[in-house]
Amino acid sequence: MIHTKEKQATSTEIQNLHLDISEIFYSIQGEGSYAGYPCIFIRLSGCNLNCNWCDTKYARINNKNKVNIANIIKTIKKYPANVVEITGGEPLLQENILYLINILHTQKNKILLETSGSLPISKIPQYVHIILDIKAPGSGESENNYFENLKMIKPDDDIKIVICDKTDFLWAIEISEKNNLINRKNPVILQPAFEKISPEALGEWIKKSGLSFKLGVQLQKYIYPNKKRGV
Repeated sequence: MIHTKEKQATSTEIQNLHLDISEIFYSIQGEGSYAGYPCIFIRLSGCNLNCNWCDTKYARINNKNKVNIANIIKTIKKYPANVVEITGGEPLLQENILYLINILHTQKNKILLETSGSLPISKIPQYVHIILDIKAPGSGESENNYFENLKMIKPDDDIKIVICDKTDFLWAIEISEKNNLINRKNPVILQPAFEKISPEALGEWIKKSGLSFKLGVQLQKYIYPNKKRGV
């Protein structure tokens, strides 16, 4: 995996480093390898994509809610957890997340970073657990996948593909075979688009394929069915 020098800053400089924040909240991680764990979420605003099934459209537009990194750290210290996910929107649009990542690491947090897969992950340190989305055709954004990321992602990181229909499923097989993802250490997660295809239907396709995919569901949609934000 390719890396650049970590972003570091003095305490004075951190007061002047900002990120555009959509929300910060404490919930149960609903997806990926850390599903079920209590997790602090730092959701950044602004996204370069517009997926058809996106359930956080309120975070797509940069809302200019600039919060300095010192205050972000102060906010998350209110919560009794050390698993922190940086998500969006698209967090890689904001370079200052590299400073945030460094501080979270020095404070012994387990850092998760969820990204759309449209931008390079080359600057992200190895200690970060990456959740990389690959956009299937049903998303409307499959042409924006940056497949070079698949050469940089670690074996323990998550690769996730949201599936809307059988076309998406067959596409996921094709992409996984083409990029040698079928037998990776951490299997590719296929996740049904909520209310577009049932977990049962996708599970049956996975079973019949005989391939080592992992069925994923959005636990937060079942734990907090009436909440749209903060989960």
